[in-house]
Amino acid sequence: MTELEKQGTAAKKASLSLATASTKLKNAALKAIADTLIQNKDEWLKMNAIDVNNAKENGMRSSMVDRLTLNEKRINDIAESIYQLIALPDPIGKMDNAIKRPNGLLIGKKRVPLGVIAIIYEARPNVTVDAASLCLKSGNVCILRGGKEAINSNLCAVKLMRKAISSVGLPEDCISIVENTDRESANELMHLDKYVDVLIPRGGAGLIRAVSKNASVPVIRTGEGVCHIYIDNDADLDMGAEILYNAKCSRPSVCNAVECVLINENIAKPFLNKATTLLNKDKVELRCDEKALGLAGSQGILAQDSDWDAEYDDYILAVKVVKNIDEAIEFINIHGSGHSECIITNNYNKAQHFLDAVDAAAVYVNASTRFTDGGEFGLGAEIGISTQKMHARGPMGLDEMTSYKYVIYGDGQIR
Repeated sequence: MTELEKQGTAAKKASLSLATASTKLKNAALKAIADTLIQNKDEWLKMNAIDVNNAKENGMRSSMVDRLTLNEKRINDIAESIYQLIALPDPIGKMDNAIKRPNGLLIGKKRVPLGVIAIIYEARPNVTVDAASLCLKSGNVCILRGGKEAINSNLCAVKLMRKAISSVGLPEDCISIVENTDRESANELMHLDKYVDVLIPRGGAGLIRAVSKNASVPVIRTGEGVCHIYIDNDADLDMGAEILYNAKCSRPSVCNAVECVLINENIAKPFLNKATTLLNKDKVELRCDEKALGLAGSQGILAQDSDWDAEYDDYILAVKVVKNIDEAIEFINIHGSGHSECIITNNYNKAQHFLDAVDAAAVYVNASTRFTDGGEFGLGAEIGISTQKMHARGPMGLDEMTSYKYVIYGDGQIR
């Protein structure tokens, strides 16, 4: 038996205990995690500093270093998200759609955990805690497999969380981490069907596609974010420029950041004048089609075909001029990843048409795509943004971390 199989065996055993744990016990474990992380933040920051220093020495770009970096405020925010999660209703045990059949059988759908969830993710140590705490509240055991860039941060976080949940009486194997970060460990985890019920990849497009292609464990695709904003000719251009700047520059390395702006040809020049004034603050590189390049001038470079499908995770923005809303919708439905899309317009009918016609998990009118987040949607922490349509779509909060089983009450019925 390999080390990962032993880990899977321990996780499966722990899942039997966690599945029937009371809400009170799960909340006590979550509080212990939050308190322990705060109390030991100096240790966590010390381990994170090693990862950040290694990343810089290896030439990691600044936007990705930002994703990797912890500080006191971010740790406090992580703990606060756990406290918010404690306050949310526990979905486990909830009965849905109970009906009484003519033969007297009472049949209902009862919410249950998915079981053992494996999460493969990249250089974001906050994901380690977000994923573990959300799994715990929804009665799921997790096996975490982070990237090598954050290994010291992740090992420290998991050690602290295991200690915390053990202190209140839950098996420490409710949370575990794959310490080996080579490609083979990820590949083995993708085929751990005997122990793992669901596999969730969180990261860039390359990771998500590789996992979806190679895994034999059922996969929920999350996080691939090729997001667009369409600036309509009936838009408030000042508002549109502010929203675009926020969606691109507030945190360009996250999946809900915008990667491409589509601009109606009738307002392209005045809008670009306003937008570039803001985007230049962060030296955003514009990759433009020929029409946009003619308007942007020296501030842009000619886009390649690959730019229309790129998730940059950086201060880079694709720019395309379109004739009308229908061309924008068609372009988005071809090149978008199904994550988050936005229209800026003051025309109600166009807004409704965009909402109806765009195929994505989250569709916005006059608001930044950066709001696609479990916390912002009132779900508490989220395990990812699902871009697929089976089981869960959009921010995966507590309800999306459950399945159901039918429970049937009878009094002697036979068929």
